[in-house]
Amino acid sequence: MGELSSSSAFSRSTLTRIIIVYSIYFFYNLQLNSAHVEGFDSLLRLPHSGASRSRPRSKRVFYVNDFGAKGDGVNDDTEAFEDVWKLVCSFPSRVKVVIPAGKTYLVRPIIFGGPCRSKLTLEISGTIIAPEDPDAWAGLNPQKWLEFQRVNHLTVEGGGIIEGMGQEWWARSCKINTTNPCHHAPTALIFHRCKNLKVRNLMVLNSQQMHMAFTSCDRVVASHLRVLAPGSSPNTDGIHISASTRVQIKNSVIGTGDDCISIVGNSSGIQIRSITCGPGHGISIGSLGKWNSSVQIHDVVVDGAFLSNTENGVRIKTWQGGSGFATNIAFQNVWMENVSNPIIIDQYYCDSPVTCQNQSLAVKVEDISFVGIKGTSATEEAIKFACSETFPCERLYLEDIQLVSYSGDSTRSFCWEAQGSCSGLVYPPPCFSYNDSSYIEQKVLSSSVLWSI
Repeated sequence: MGELSSSSAFSRSTLTRIIIVYSIYFFYNLQLNSAHVEGFDSLLRLPHSGASRSRPRSKRVFYVNDFGAKGDGVNDDTEAFEDVWKLVCSFPSRVKVVIPAGKTYLVRPIIFGGPCRSKLTLEISGTIIAPEDPDAWAGLNPQKWLEFQRVNHLTVEGGGIIEGMGQEWWARSCKINTTNPCHHAPTALIFHRCKNLKVRNLMVLNSQQMHMAFTSCDRVVASHLRVLAPGSSPNTDGIHISASTRVQIKNSVIGTGDDCISIVGNSSGIQIRSITCGPGHGISIGSLGKWNSSVQIHDVVVDGAFLSNTENGVRIKTWQGGSGFATNIAFQNVWMENVSNPIIIDQYYCDSPVTCQNQSLAVKVEDISFVGIKGTSATEEAIKFACSETFPCERLYLEDIQLVSYSGDSTRSFCWEAQGSCSGLVYPPPCFSYNDSSYIEQKVLSSSVLWSI
C-alpha cells in the first residue's frame, strides 16, 4: 500500500507539472495568434518580460543604462551600446547584456563585432528604434543597421521590439516612386559569420528593407519571432538566409511586403517549421543565378506553414543565365488561403525595369517534392512549373495536393519543360511528363535525414 500511495502521489505531481507546462504553452500561442490577427497596433501593446528588473545584479550581468544609455527614445544611445559590447565581448566567462523593459533606445548603425571570449546573451526586453531620417546613414554603409559579426555561441532573446522606422526609406524607394533612383536600404538585423546562434522571442517591425538576415552562418535556431511590416512596404523580406548551413526557422509569424522567408546563395541543411505567413510574397528559394552567378542550394525542408493572402505560396525562382543547382527540396504540410501561385517554379524570373535577355544557361532544378499542399488559390493557375528549355526541371514529385479556387472557379496546372511523378490525389491534375516513380521512396528518405542534423 505504501508503494502504491507513493506511486499515486508521484503520478499526480507529474500530471500537475504537465498541466502547468501545457497551460503556459497554450497561453503563449494564444497571445501570439491573437496579436497577429489584430495587427501591429495590438502587438506594440503586448507586455514585455519584467524578469530582468527583478533579477539580482552580478558581475556577469550588465545593463546598458549603467553605461549611460537614457532609454527615452530621443537621446542617442549608440555609444552606450558600443561601450557595453566592448566590455562583455572581452569578458572571460558567460555574460549577459540587459536592455530593460519599459524603455526605448535610439541607436544609430552599429556593428557588434567578435569573436568574443565567452558565450554571450543579449536580453532585449525593451525597444530599440532606428533613426527616422535616412540621412543618419550619410557616410556609412546604407545596407546595415544592427549587425552581429563573427560572434559564436550568441543568444539574442527577451520579448522586446526592434523597430526599423522604415517609412521614409519606403517613400524614397524606386518601387514606390518610379521617378526615384534605386538605392539600397538597411537590413534591420544582420548576423554575419556567426556560429551556434539562437535568436528567439523577439518582434522586428517596419524594417528599412529586409528585417532579419543570416549570412554565412552555421548552426542557427530562430524561433518564436514576430516579423511585421505593411504589405505595401518594398523589399522588406521577413527572414533572409544566404550562404548559411544548418539553419532552423520555426514557430514564427511573418507578414511583410516581400518574401516571408527567402533562401539564397549556397545554403544547405535549412529547416522551416510552423510558420504563419501573410501578407507577403510567400516562402521562396531564390532568386538564384542573378548576374550569371553560380549557386548551390540543397537539403531544404519546409514542413508546416499557413499562408494567407500572399502573392505566392511555396516558390523556387531563378534568373536566366545563372548556373549551379537547387536540389533535394521538400515542401510539405502547407495550408493556403487565397494565395496567388500556390505552387510555383519560375526559371524566367525578372525583377527588372527592363526586359531580361533570353539566355540558355540556367540553374538546374531537380528532386523537388510537394506533399500535403492544400487550400484555396486566388488564381486559376494553382500549379506552375515554368522551367528552362536547356536544363528542364527533373524528378518533381506531387502527392496529396488539393488546391481549389477561392472564388469557386476551376483551377489548372501549367508546365513547361517539367518532368516528374505523382501519387494519390492531386488537384488540379499535373501536366508534366512522367518519369521514374521510384523517386517517391528517395524523397521520403532524404527528408527524414534532414531532421537529424
